[in-house]
Amino acid sequence: MNPTVWASIPSPSQSVWYLGPFPLRAYALCIILGIVVAGWLTAKRIVHRGGTAEQVFDVSFIAVIFGIIGGRLYHVISSPRAYFGEGGDPIKALYIWEGGLGIWGAIALGAVGAWIGCKRVGLRFSAYADAIAPGLLIAQAIGRLGNWFNQELFGGPTTLPWGLEIDDRHLPAGFESGTLFHPTFLYELLWCLAAAAVILWLDKKRDFKPGQVMWLYVMLYTMGRLWIEALRIDDAELILGLRLNIWTSIIIFIVGLVGFVVAGKRNNQINEKHEDETQEPLDAEA
Repeated sequence: MNPTVWASIPSPSQSVWYLGPFPLRAYALCIILGIVVAGWLTAKRIVHRGGTAEQVFDVSFIAVIFGIIGGRLYHVISSPRAYFGEGGDPIKALYIWEGGLGIWGAIALGAVGAWIGCKRVGLRFSAYADAIAPGLLIAQAIGRLGNWFNQELFGGPTTLPWGLEIDDRHLPAGFESGTLFHPTFLYELLWCLAAAAVILWLDKKRDFKPGQVMWLYVMLYTMGRLWIEALRIDDAELILGLRLNIWTSIIIFIVGLVGFVVAGKRNNQINEKHEDETQEPLDAEA
């Protein structure tokens, strides 16, 4: 037996339960629980940004649908060999319940859905985006538990005491039975929870401009995803020797940084213009 197994993290032996003929999949349950928690927290935060809980739920319903579609599309596009390569099955690209939602696609298309929803209910998109930012991180943390149940998306082998046990049927080719792996699901879960706590704390301490909290989420998440992605050994498209998601994290972090700065300057300019407009009549009367 591996000497570190006594302190390792076991993987769940089951990821599907049946209620009669109906399957309850851990991956789907984790996604749903994450959505519920994010919706609850966003509803509480939107009140201070001029919105209502009802508006949040209406917008979130559309955003979730768009996000799931976007997440699956990104996963299939970024890992095409599993579905369209030799021995692949294209129809499995539709099997969302088996796992595989790319966060970048989910965020991108989910944002489009949120924008459409905000237009329909008369809510400022920046207010909704800032309100949902920490909730998204918590939802992502809960969602990573689904990867744990599915025994997927783990990192390379490790001798650390918190190494992850993987059943032989999920073991990657070339690794011996009993090999421990980096629990990247746990790393990302802890990073997301920590990032959510940082955002909630900073949002109380600082006077952020509209949109800046969401860009802060983008920067914090990509910082963690960058090093976590580098640990993973699942199949992925490579560009110049690096995984596609690493390049995506770098690019999106830069976009987030630029967005954060621009949102601050843009809102400062708007405030200055508003002050000038309100000051002009007073000067005229004087």
